[in-house]
Amino acid sequence: MDKTAQNKGTQSTDATEVEVPKEENIFDLMKIVFYGLAFAFVLRVLAFEPFVIPSESMLPTLATGDYIIISKSSYGYSKHSLPFVSVDLFDGRIMESPVERGDVAVFKLPRDNSSDYIKRIIGLPGDKVQMINGVLFINGQAVKKVRVDDFVIKETPNTNCNRFPMYRVTLDAETTACSYPQYRETLPNGRSYMTLDLLPAGNNDTTRVFTVPAGHYFGMGDNRDNSTDSRYPVARGVGFIPAENLVGRASVIFWSTDGASSWLLPWTWFSAMRGDRVFNSLSPAGSAD
Repeated sequence: MDKTAQNKGTQSTDATEVEVPKEENIFDLMKIVFYGLAFAFVLRVLAFEPFVIPSESMLPTLATGDYIIISKSSYGYSKHSLPFVSVDLFDGRIMESPVERGDVAVFKLPRDNSSDYIKRIIGLPGDKVQMINGVLFINGQAVKKVRVDDFVIKETPNTNCNRFPMYRVTLDAETTACSYPQYRETLPNGRSYMTLDLLPAGNNDTTRVFTVPAGHYFGMGDNRDNSTDSRYPVARGVGFIPAENLVGRASVIFWSTDGASSWLLPWTWFSAMRGDRVFNSLSPAGSAD
C-alpha cells in the first residue's frame, strides 16, 4: 500500500514539473495570432491584395465573380495603398514606377476617393484620346481593331444577357449563353487584348478629344458599350484618374465562380467554379510581364 501510494505521488510531482501554465499557453497563442495578422497586413499593404469583380464592364477580360490578385508594388505606394484605412498619411506616391499603356489597373474612384474601380489604362499623361465610330484613336492614330470569334459565356446567376438580349443563344435544352461580338485591339506599344463592341452606334462610340492632364491617366472598360469610364465626366463616371489614386496592377485571376455556389455548402464552391478562367494572366499579349 505504501509503495503504491509513493509511486502515485511521484507521478503527480513529475506531471506538475512539466505542465505549462495555462496563462502562458494563451499568451503564446495571442502572439502567434498577432504576428500572423501583422504579416498578412504588411503583405496586403506592400505586395498583393485580392479583389472580386462585381460587374461586366471589363468583359471579356474580367467577368462578374472573378477573383483577382493585384500587385501593390507595381506603381509604388500612396495613401490609398492602405486597405480599410482612409488616412491622409502623405500626398503623391513614393517608390513610384511608370504605368504602361494597356495595364489593367485598380484605382480609387476620383469622385469619392474610396470606391474601388478597375479599368484598362489607355491614355498616359499628355496623350490625346478619342473614339470615332467605335475605333479608338491615340494621338491622332487609329488603334488596330480586328474582328475575331464571338466571346461566348454561359448565363448563370453571375452573368446574363438581359441588357443585350439580341446576343442570347441556346446551347442546349437547359443552357443559354451570351455570344458577344469580340475584337482584338493592338496599342501603339504592341500590347493587345480583347474588347467587346455590343452596339454599332453606342453613346460613346464617338467622343470629343480628351487631353490627359499631367499626373493623370485615361481608363476604359474592355466592354466598351457597358462601361462608365474616363469617357464620362467625373460627376457621373470616372473622368481622368489621378496617379495618386492608383492602388495596383491586376496580375491574375486566382478564382472564378458563376454565382451558383453557397458559402454554407462547400462542395458547391467547386461545381460553380469557372475553371477556364482560373489562373488567367491579366497582362496584355505582347507584354514583357
